Amino acid sequence: MKKIAYISDFKKWEKEFEFSCPIQVRFNETDMYGHVNNTVPFTYFEYARIEYLKYLGFMEYWNDPDNETIPVVADLQCDFLAQMYFDDRIHVYVKVNEIGRSSVDLHYMGKKGDGTLCFTGRGRIVQVNRQTGRPEPWKQGMKDMLLKQFESEGEPTFKS
Repeated sequence: MKKIAYISDFKKWEKEFEFSCPIQVRFNETDMYGHVNNTVPFTYFEYARIEYLKYLGFMEYWNDPDNETIPVVADLQCDFLAQMYFDDRIHVYVKVNEIGRSSVDLHYMGKKGDGTLCFTGRGRIVQVNRQTGRPEPWKQGMKDMLLKQFESEGEPTFKS
């Protein structure tokens, strides 16, 4: 496997994932060569990220029209490791890697049912004010929800 810059110890990194979403590759996600188009894993990241944030309880908070903050994606990257084809069943895993003052760095892993690693990825989301677009710090309850994920996974990195 190629060296991936944001993963220092792959075995340890892989074991830290607990949350995943199943995805079945649809025909329209493939290109003329029959494999998944290189843009599609980013939509898989989005789906898994939203499901993960719902699981944490964040989406209910952000979807409340009286709430002043929303999440925005600041950056995303993907490393492709194996091809995927129509009708493959993929599990997309998500975990928190680093918690910032108003951001969180999420890591992703996609595996086929037989355990084949298809892709890895990472991306930062930032909580911003709906009106100003300026970053808003995590409320303590939200930070606690993020930290709760590490009771059995290990400790996250904090960035001030």
